[in-house]
Amino acid sequence: MDETRKSETAAIGIDLGGTKTEAVLLSPAGSVLHRLRRPTPREGGYGPILAQVAEMVQEAARLASAPSYTIGIGIPGSLDPVTGLVRNANSTCLIGRPLADDLERLLGHPVRVRNDADCFTLAECRAGAGKGYGLVFGVIMGTGCGGGIAIDGRVREGPHRIAGEWGHYSVDPAGAQCYCGNRGCVETLISGSGVEGAFYREFGERLAMDEIVSRARNGEERCRAAFDRFLDNFGRCLGGLISILDPDAVVLGGGLSNIDELYGAGVEGVRHYAFHDRVTTPILKNRLGDSAGVFGAAWIGMECGPDGGKLRK
Repeated sequence: MDETRKSETAAIGIDLGGTKTEAVLLSPAGSVLHRLRRPTPREGGYGPILAQVAEMVQEAARLASAPSYTIGIGIPGSLDPVTGLVRNANSTCLIGRPLADDLERLLGHPVRVRNDADCFTLAECRAGAGKGYGLVFGVIMGTGCGGGIAIDGRVREGPHRIAGEWGHYSVDPAGAQCYCGNRGCVETLISGSGVEGAFYREFGERLAMDEIVSRARNGEERCRAAFDRFLDNFGRCLGGLISILDPDAVVLGGGLSNIDELYGAGVEGVRHYAFHDRVTTPILKNRLGDSAGVFGAAWIGMECGPDGGKLRK
C-alpha cells in the first residue's frame, strides 16, 4: 500500500479467543477510536461465533471516519494455505471451516486471518516488551499454549504457517493425550488446561489453575507438587526452545504470564535445561496485557491493505 492510501486507511482488529472476543478500530494515525469486548459464544458452535465476529466488525466499520479500512482477525489456529480452511484450532468448532471466506461473504470486504500468537508477537515487537530486539519468540500461555516468531519486527509464518507452534511439540510421548492427536505436547504440560487436567488425573479433584497456584503459595502439599512440576516443565520446554532458536528475547503473554514465579524459579529452570551454561536470554513479561493480540490483528490487517492483497498465500 502506498503512503498516501495508508494515511487514509483505518484498521479494524479482532482477537477471537475461547472466552472473549475483542475488537479495536484504529485511526489512520494509529489512535484508538473504538474498543469492544464480548464473551465468545459457548453454545451453538461455529455459526454464533461467525455471526458475532461479523457484527463486531460492522460496528467498528460504522465508526470509521476514514474512506477505507482493513480487517485483521487473530484466531487460535491458522488457515491452511491450500484450502483456506481453519486447522489446528483449540477452539475446535473452527476446525475445517472457511472462516475467512465466510467473513468476506458476510462483510463484502477482504479479511486477513492470522494465528493469535503471531498477532501477539507482532504487537509486543512493535509497541511492547519485544521492541528493539532482533529475533523475538512470543509465547501465549493461557487455556492453551502457542508461540510466534518475529524477526526484525516482522512475523515469520513459514511455508506451512506453523512457525513458532511450540505448544504442539511432543515433549513426552508417554504423556497426556493432546487434542492434536499426539501425546505429551508442551500444551499438555504448561497450559492452564494441561495443569488442571494433570491435577485431576493424579488427585481426582477438579481445580482451576488460579486455585492451584493460590493453594500452592499457601503450602498445600498436592498443589505445591503440581505447581513445582509446572515450573519445572516450563523450564524444560522453554530451555529446549532456546537451545534450538537462540532468540534475542522471549516475551510471555496470556493469563499464566502473570504468575510471578515464572520469572524466578521458572527462569532458573530454563537456564538449567538450555544447552548453555550461561543463558542470558531475557524472558520478559508482556507490556500490552491481554489486548496485545487485538492490536497485532489490526496491524496484520494493515499489511494486507484495503484491497486485500494476498489473502491466502
